[in-house]
Amino acid sequence: MSRSLLALSTMVAAAVITTGAVAVPAYSQPDAVQHGTSVRDTAIARAEANVTRNAATFGFGAGQKLHVKDVVIDADGTQHVRFERTYRGLPVVGGDFVVHQKADGSLKGSTHAKAHGVAVKSVTPTTDAKGTAAGALKRSNGLVRDAESTPELIVWAADGTPRLAWRTTVQGLGDKGQPHGEVFVTDATTGAAIENYDVEHEATGTGHSEYTGDITLDTTLQANGTFALIDPTRGHITKDAHNVSSSSLNASSGTLFTDADNIWGDGKKFSTDRATAAVDAHANTAKTYDYYKTTFGRNGIKNDGRGATVFVHVGTNWDNAQWSDACFCMMTGDGNGTTDPEQVDLDTMGHEMTHGVTSATANLRYSGESGGLNEATSDIFGTMVEWYANNAVDTPDYLFSDQSTPPWLRRMDKPSLDGRSADYWSKSVGRLDVHNSSGVGNHWFYLASEGSGTKTINGVTYNSPTYNGSTVTGIGNQKAAAIWYRALTVYMTSTTDYKGARTATLSAAKDLYGATSPEYATVAAAWTAVNVL
Repeated sequence: MSRSLLALSTMVAAAVITTGAVAVPAYSQPDAVQHGTSVRDTAIARAEANVTRNAATFGFGAGQKLHVKDVVIDADGTQHVRFERTYRGLPVVGGDFVVHQKADGSLKGSTHAKAHGVAVKSVTPTTDAKGTAAGALKRSNGLVRDAESTPELIVWAADGTPRLAWRTTVQGLGDKGQPHGEVFVTDATTGAAIENYDVEHEATGTGHSEYTGDITLDTTLQANGTFALIDPTRGHITKDAHNVSSSSLNASSGTLFTDADNIWGDGKKFSTDRATAAVDAHANTAKTYDYYKTTFGRNGIKNDGRGATVFVHVGTNWDNAQWSDACFCMMTGDGNGTTDPEQVDLDTMGHEMTHGVTSATANLRYSGESGGLNEATSDIFGTMVEWYANNAVDTPDYLFSDQSTPPWLRRMDKPSLDGRSADYWSKSVGRLDVHNSSGVGNHWFYLASEGSGTKTINGVTYNSPTYNGSTVTGIGNQKAAAIWYRALTVYMTSTTDYKGARTATLSAAKDLYGATSPEYATVAAAWTAVNVL
């Protein structure tokens, strides 16, 4: 991965300056080839000389060695040589600096980390490595399992005051079976804790997705130098289930997706590149998280910041996706292999994550009318994730799963167009499959959002009828979703039926907009229009 500079920028391996050997990276820009290694070698030699001549300025003294970290040469010949230091053979943390010099090698300036001098009185610890390793394992507090602890003696100077310290890496598995490590730094004289941090680092990758074009991915740079589909902000990880059945999976199953260059997938449907489905699943889970966070202030599925495990390639020709509370996992299949590609599009991923939200709030029973409301809730917020994302490739609509199950799996303006779902409530609705009884809730949401009658939205024509022939004026899907979310999280219970949903949403509308508001009136009118009185 190269960086764009005016001239050349090369990352040089951490070679001790006295060797005179500088690695030439494979990604050097054309200017580097033109100049050859002599320009870099000369810049490094001059920088070393500048440090030696100005030892007091750089805090350079006995027992220290310089290690080249990076060399940047500007278009005008100005040179910037970055050094790290060791003291009596020990790595120094916080003692690095950059030598800035003119094209002729004369010193122009310097930039320093916090530490100036890095010498310590002794490099012999009074706390032993074995005890330090055991202490680090204990401090990891179960966050790293099947862990190994490796201590390394260093000079710690990140706060500006050098002292002898142990840097102990605890490496093992995280809560979802992903590689995970933590670093604990302790004073090697007193044993006092200095700091701790994760081994892995945040990164931004590029994904060639099936459904939303080329997108950015929040990934993690691991200690071994590879990138992983671990979202460092939201906490979810994405794994390959290797086509085992959903009933066989738990959070530790499967294989974490990793990659050397942080470029993922090939953008094709029915792709042979297994990372392509993972691109959509990982990104769309993040988009769902962001929708709930931005819109409702909800911090993850359980509002506790915990990320889920996301599986792709579940089952064989499994044309489905599902949420598992027991696993705290989203599971997605590869489609039917002919017309339906992988089940990882925006509204599908939003739908499955919403099942987790429902479980953590009203916990609507997955049978009868409450089951239909459970499915409607996932369709509603899966649709809203699509509207929130506002992606030019997968444009927002009221057609559920139109990308992965073309032309659509369900639609909200007239649910019965699928030949199975109910447009209106009746006494028999509770005996339907929950995916079909959800039609009443979906139809209410469309009417509350857009109103009745014929209209074209984002290129799709809708024609939404009403049970009583009434005309409903919509309030927009953002207000309708806000009302449903408050109803779900404040008023609905595990056994709420459609009549109870009417009461819950009216209470929510009253809370948000007032009992005499147009929003309250539309909520009531839309329920009447689907025969919920």
